[in-house]
Amino acid sequence: MNLNLIKLQIVELLYKHKKITTVASVLGLKQPTVTYHLKNLELQLGEKLFEPRMDKMILTESGRAFLHYAVKINALAAEAERVVKEFSLAGRSSLSIGASYVPATYILPGILSRFGELHPETTVSLSVKPSPVIKEMLVNQELDLGILSTESFYLPSLHSQPLCEDELVLVFAPGHDFAGYPELTPSLISEAKFIQHNSQSSTGRITSKWFEDCGFEPRAHLLLDSLEAIKHSLMSGRYVSFISRLAVADEVASGKLIMRPIPEYRCQRRIFYSYNRDRHLSPFIGLFIELMQNFCL
Repeated sequence: MNLNLIKLQIVELLYKHKKITTVASVLGLKQPTVTYHLKNLELQLGEKLFEPRMDKMILTESGRAFLHYAVKINALAAEAERVVKEFSLAGRSSLSIGASYVPATYILPGILSRFGELHPETTVSLSVKPSPVIKEMLVNQELDLGILSTESFYLPSLHSQPLCEDELVLVFAPGHDFAGYPELTPSLISEAKFIQHNSQSSTGRITSKWFEDCGFEPRAHLLLDSLEAIKHSLMSGRYVSFISRLAVADEVASGKLIMRPIPEYRCQRRIFYSYNRDRHLSPFIGLFIELMQNFCL
């Protein structure tokens, strides 16, 4: 069976764009050519991969199963091409990094700056996404390296190692009522005006689980997905929130915010670096990891 790459690319792109005309434009082909390759692939497989609905092409159950492998093969092919091209670029290389919000904002800037000084021939691109998205991108081989703030995790295709602790703490302004309490309880916290993080983020999930474990219904008075927006809202004195200790270190040191341990907090969260075991590890990835490890000592 001849499953050439163009057919696999068509499956992945048609899943993303839902229209054959768009896929043809992306690939620089004519629409009848794309239709021919798709029909030929379905004939080879003996299964319908897509079905038309209204003006869109939607995956069938068989198509969804096939897509999983098409994405992996396309990623491996793109990776093979990238690795070979690096040898012809006179020493130049690229490094694609994905990071969740805490490491991207409070750990990576200094590391990226130093890496750029040491290796000016390497182009580094950074994607900032929630941890679950970074994991998915790593599995699909869309990144060379991921830096995530999350609980311990295991995915068979990924190699992961902790860099440092990333404890969550309860944060509020010096003018908040909580500043006068010698001890804070889950009951008190559940009654406060609470800022919840985006539910996709590690902090958002941990916060919801903490409320559930303590027997309280989480009531988000504000729902924000920006750490800086959360910190500025906390400084108003009306709200409390759970935030990474790394993210509020400067504000706590300057007296703008107060942090306390979260009562009955049992989660252990760390900053991890992770990469796909099947992806080619260039020497520059190893050098970047070594720089991160030295920075986090």
